Amino acid sequence: MALVVLPEAGMRGDESNTVTDWSCDRVRTFRRRVYSYVSDREWNSWRWQIRNRITTLSQLEKILCCADQERSVLLGKGKRLPFSITPYYAALLDPHDPAHALRRTVIPVADENLQSEGESEDPLNEDEDSPIVGLVHRYPDRVLFLVTDFCSTYCRYCTRSRMVGNRNGQKFTKERWSRVIEYIEGKREIRDVLLSGGDPLTLSDEKLEWLLLRLRRIPHVEVLRVGTKVPVVLPQRITPNLTRMLKRYHPLWMSIHFTHPDELTHEVKCACARLADAGIPLQSQTVLLSGVNDSVEIMRRLVHGLVMMRVRPYYLYQCDPIIGSAHFRTPIYKGLEIMKGLRGYTSGFAVPLYVIDAPGGGGKVPIMPDSLVGREGKTLAIKNYEDRIFHYYDPCEAVNTEIMINCTVQ
Repeated sequence: MALVVLPEAGMRGDESNTVTDWSCDRVRTFRRRVYSYVSDREWNSWRWQIRNRITTLSQLEKILCCADQERSVLLGKGKRLPFSITPYYAALLDPHDPAHALRRTVIPVADENLQSEGESEDPLNEDEDSPIVGLVHRYPDRVLFLVTDFCSTYCRYCTRSRMVGNRNGQKFTKERWSRVIEYIEGKREIRDVLLSGGDPLTLSDEKLEWLLLRLRRIPHVEVLRVGTKVPVVLPQRITPNLTRMLKRYHPLWMSIHFTHPDELTHEVKCACARLADAGIPLQSQTVLLSGVNDSVEIMRRLVHGLVMMRVRPYYLYQCDPIIGSAHFRTPIYKGLEIMKGLRGYTSGFAVPLYVIDAPGGGGKVPIMPDSLVGREGKTLAIKNYEDRIFHYYDPCEAVNTEIMINCTVQ
């Protein structure tokens, strides 16, 4: 794919050298139908994409046929999460089918107004683990740095729906960031800082570099990470200038929120290629969602597509119990079924770790199909992906770990 460099006169520094020939057929067809008046230069500008986000019912009805359950929420009948979709990502939605996987993840429905048992605004108790505003310090050696409450596109199952979208008047200023950085400087045990939000990549290059530079100056901070969905919903943001800047702050890792194989467009592949070529290790974080990606076939297509893009599948999350998310959550057995369908049937590095982020602030707990069948003397019985039993000689006969207590040889 040839790089098409267009004149960028009059653009800000972090938008220069922006344009790749983003040529996905579905996107091109959508543009002809809805945005025929928009030039290539505008469409390929990430700032244009953000300025022209779809945020109202009237805007949405210009691009698709709204169902009653979608329209009622967007008319303001009841509390809802923020609503916003970039024009690029809107191009991937089925305009006629409300049950379309990607459409369900970004367009609100009336079920969001229902609170089910076990749901809360802050199910992971992040606020309780925040010693200072804008930072979550749950694990001993790493912290979550919330640098913004803004996303270009809002997922309907967002864990931080309580604070994203500028709904509570919080200001993410350099003064606030400085207080968080001072906290990190004072805690020598912190070696890993994850920038999240909101979405850090919606910040300008200048602001993002301001953060990275100050964090990189802290001697005990070894690793920087960025958690983002921007390469998926706003691939135009991944400019050559951005990747050159990020490259200066290695070791820098990036966790990207992928949901479904339909997201793996040519545009997204180009964005990930730029990041990978800049030496940034890429890993995916996927939320298991009912009716969206809760099948072995869909998940296999997703992980295979990701590894071809040099993105390693990292986590498969059970959907967090935020208020109004019951229609997205699957039973645990569904996640185990998917893991069983992946393990042994695809490359080991393409199999994510299925986890529950424990309600109440317990952190990520791996959930795996049973592979340890039991023990008989000095021999362990283990089960492979085909449910065949094998025996492994383990000379440590005195077992005192809880995991072995209830094992019985089958």
